[in-house]
Amino acid sequence: MIIKTVELETVCGITSKLPENTKPEFAFAGKSNVGKSSLINALMNRKSYARTSSQPGKTQTINFYNINDTLYYVDLPGYGYTKVAVEVKAKWGKMIENYLHKSPMLKCVFLLIDIRHEPSANDKTMYDWVVHNGYQPIIIATKLDKLKRSQVQKALNVVRSGLGIGPEVTVIPFSAETKQGRDEIWDLIEDSVNSLDKE
Repeated sequence: MIIKTVELETVCGITSKLPENTKPEFAFAGKSNVGKSSLINALMNRKSYARTSSQPGKTQTINFYNINDTLYYVDLPGYGYTKVAVEVKAKWGKMIENYLHKSPMLKCVFLLIDIRHEPSANDKTMYDWVVHNGYQPIIIATKLDKLKRSQVQKALNVVRSGLGIGPEVTVIPFSAETKQGRDEIWDLIEDSVNSLDKE
């Protein structure tokens, strides 16, 4: 995918109304510090357009990035960060659920899981929640460069068994350092957009 233009078009807070977009949306979910901003920057071919932060729990809004004026990357708030107050977490949850429920242009949800660790209870809950809302998440196993090549297959098996998913669910290993996996994600997005054009 050739990225010509990127624009942070809409930022939705807890009380904001969702935008009425007319282009397909691809959402990115994952717990705090899983590398979501780094992935989105890699997919936008920009170094630091999506704000990365060493402070987990920083994304408290739903950010809509207009890509090439043909589609949106939608950055959802990170979940599972312990220092965020319970009532704030509940509001974020409502905000994400509202988005999953109500956006007619949402075509795909990418769920990011740190390849180095077994999926947490929060990861499993998020996975089940996305499925419950009618989407089959595509799993992005981040931080691939932190593992030796010989460890990757075993780590991917742990991700699959931790989420309780079979071979029919797509899992893409990704590294923000080497950009491995980026083309595969782009291909999935392009295929989805192209299939919509044919409808």
